[in-house]
Amino acid sequence: MPAALVWLSNLLPTNPIAVRIISGGSTRARHLLLRAGYLAIMIAILLLGLLGSDGTMKQLATRGAAAFSLVALGQVALICVLTPIFMAGAIVQEANPRTWDILLTTPLSNLQIVLGNLWGRLFFVLALLLSTLPLFILTQFFGGVPGSSIMTAYAIAASSALIVATIAVTLSVTRSAGKRAVFVFYAAVVMYLFVTYAADTYARSTASIGVGSGATHTTIFTAFNPFLALESALQSTTYIAYAPSEVPLPQLAILYTSPTSTFCVLCVVLSFAMIVWSTVRLRVIGTRGAQIVWWRAILGTGVGVGGTRVSQRVGHNPIAWRENMLRKQSVGGVFGRWAFLALGACVGITLAGLHHQGSITSTDLRLALLAVVGAEIAVVLLTAVSLSATAVSREREDGTLDILLTTPIQPGPYLAGKLIGIGQFLVPMIAVPFVTLGVIAIYVLAGGFGAAQGITVAQTVGVSSITLPIMLPEGALLVLIDLVAATSFAIMVGLQWSLRTKGTIGSVMSAIGVLGVLGLVLGVCATGFGKNIPYLGAAAAAASPLNLLYATVDPAASITESLGDMSAARTSLVVGTLVAAVIYGAACMAMHAAMKKGFMMVVRRLAGTN
Repeated sequence: MPAALVWLSNLLPTNPIAVRIISGGSTRARHLLLRAGYLAIMIAILLLGLLGSDGTMKQLATRGAAAFSLVALGQVALICVLTPIFMAGAIVQEANPRTWDILLTTPLSNLQIVLGNLWGRLFFVLALLLSTLPLFILTQFFGGVPGSSIMTAYAIAASSALIVATIAVTLSVTRSAGKRAVFVFYAAVVMYLFVTYAADTYARSTASIGVGSGATHTTIFTAFNPFLALESALQSTTYIAYAPSEVPLPQLAILYTSPTSTFCVLCVVLSFAMIVWSTVRLRVIGTRGAQIVWWRAILGTGVGVGGTRVSQRVGHNPIAWRENMLRKQSVGGVFGRWAFLALGACVGITLAGLHHQGSITSTDLRLALLAVVGAEIAVVLLTAVSLSATAVSREREDGTLDILLTTPIQPGPYLAGKLIGIGQFLVPMIAVPFVTLGVIAIYVLAGGFGAAQGITVAQTVGVSSITLPIMLPEGALLVLIDLVAATSFAIMVGLQWSLRTKGTIGSVMSAIGVLGVLGLVLGVCATGFGKNIPYLGAAAAAASPLNLLYATVDPAASITESLGDMSAARTSLVVGTLVAAVIYGAACMAMHAAMKKGFMMVVRRLAGTN
């Protein structure tokens, strides 16, 4: 074989790192179950989209096209959820510098190491994409789905997976972050998708074609969000790209006229740039020795000049103290949470100020609240389950758990300490949605401080018209109570899988999957109850913090049947929140008792594994 072909083959197909990762992951039952579960979810989405009474061929083609759009959106959503999980292993490797020390002594080149880590983990994501190809082909039998739309959907999903995977590998090979960056990385992906979609929704303008039909033009944000790019490709009659002569900013015409292709090209170009940067910087990690972090030197924390440090008060539960302090050993742990809290306050003040000046309407303010606070709640829950899902498995991997088992600490206080410690660390983050909603609640209670447009929104409910405030002021406190309870439950779910799973990646994947399915079921049920059952439906909204947020900000759309008596509806929300908090608390206690009972058996079964 020519030397050039051998060199190219060693970069990807026969790359030793990629071969090791793929061969190892392909033999694991967990990966098989994940692929089967992914395909099962996609099949379920397709069947739901095809449901309907028999009709004409035209109606069947319409249902087929709608089902295809639903499957395509579901595929992109699952890829955005699963890719960070698969790529988390690349980031976690940075926490063990010995791995890189060994790699740097092998004959592997910088490019082989980078591409091996990238392709080895991206392979599984691309395999998931290809597994849905028969479903996409099946939708063509119903008509209304051209082959170009299928290729476009796959291009957007693959580009999304590529850019997320490349960012993760860049964080890994440049050693820009450690294990804690997995959760920041995941939260950043979620926040980015929420914020860009909300900004696009606000910036949309009515299209000159199809006036009265609700058609809107693409915006500058369309090419930077996979869901928006897919929407512009699949719903080109309602989400219309600009003609070259109508572009608002001619300098950025390509973003408005071809958002789908621009998104794919941007992903490829940025991925290529990060691969080049990682390749150039890779060898730098081998020259790094022990250093004193600059912020520790300024704050005077950590080991002092004499090699000692001032002792700290541990408290009644040393596990809770250790878990809380362990999370504060990085810049992100010290400043990130409080910066997130300050950002929430700034967002609330900014939105209130824009509304007071008349820059945004009350409807726009509602939309912004739903998007921003919804993203904040999602970040809090994802962070909680991710931190807890590695609390025990991380200690099993580094051998700390074996040492802890030789101490007098019992399973009950150990698990309770994990819950308390992680909860204490998350307090500033949990307060972010409360602060954002609290600012708007104060603004509503103060009558908008004399805002000319007022603080109410006139809406039609059934055949009658009703005037509602921008948000129910008590909703800020109700969301806080519900979020605290839901976060505690998420931590217990993560701890349960962390205890039962050997590795951190497996525990995170399992815990997020369970919490995601549970949240989807509760959210769908609460939405159905709220729109169809008076008062009881309003109380059911507290089953999920996101549903409670929706009921607080837009009651007319979420708890429609409960608005006959507004005071009764608000009382139902309060009662439902308190009941939900009790149920979440009881579930946490039951899970704690079950884990405490089987703790020693599970730990002994997995003892010594890593």
